[in-house]
Amino acid sequence: MNYERLQRQLSALLDTRDWLTNAAQTCAFIKQELADLNWVGFYIQRQPYTLILGPFQGLPACNPIPFSRGVCGAAARSRRTQRVADVQAFDDHIACDIASRSELVVPLVVADTLWGVLDIDSPRIGRFSDQDQTGVEALCRVFIKQSTFGHCD
Repeated sequence: MNYERLQRQLSALLDTRDWLTNAAQTCAFIKQELADLNWVGFYIQRQPYTLILGPFQGLPACNPIPFSRGVCGAAARSRRTQRVADVQAFDDHIACDIASRSELVVPLVVADTLWGVLDIDSPRIGRFSDQDQTGVEALCRVFIKQSTFGHCD
C-alpha cells in the first residue's frame, strides 16, 4: 500500500476545517482505500475517561467505551497505538461485530489532550502490519492537521 499517496489524497479530500466533516470523510476514505476492513470509525472523548461513538463506516457499534475496557480503551489509556492480530486473544476485547478478528486503534492527541481514537477492524486475523500502523498513524496526522477542534458538543 502506498501510504504517501493516500496521505496526499486524504489531504486534498479534507477541504474543510470542520472536524466532524473531516472525520466522516476520513472514515469513508480509509474504508474505501484499504482492503479487508469491516469497520472504520472515530470514538471521541466527550466525557472523562469515556469514548463516545463518532462518525464511522460499518455495522452499528458499541457505545460508550470506558478507558478501562477493550482495545480502544487501551489506546486511550496509554495514548499508544494498539495493533491486535487476533482480538479473540485480547483478554478485554469488546465484541461489537463478531466478524472482526484483528484491530488497529490509533489515539488522536490534539494540543496535548486526548481527543479520541481511530478504530479500524478487519475480519482477517493478522490484517495489520507495521507498514499499516505507520501509514494509518500518518493519515491520522493529516486529519488532525486539517481539522479545527473546539468543543465537541
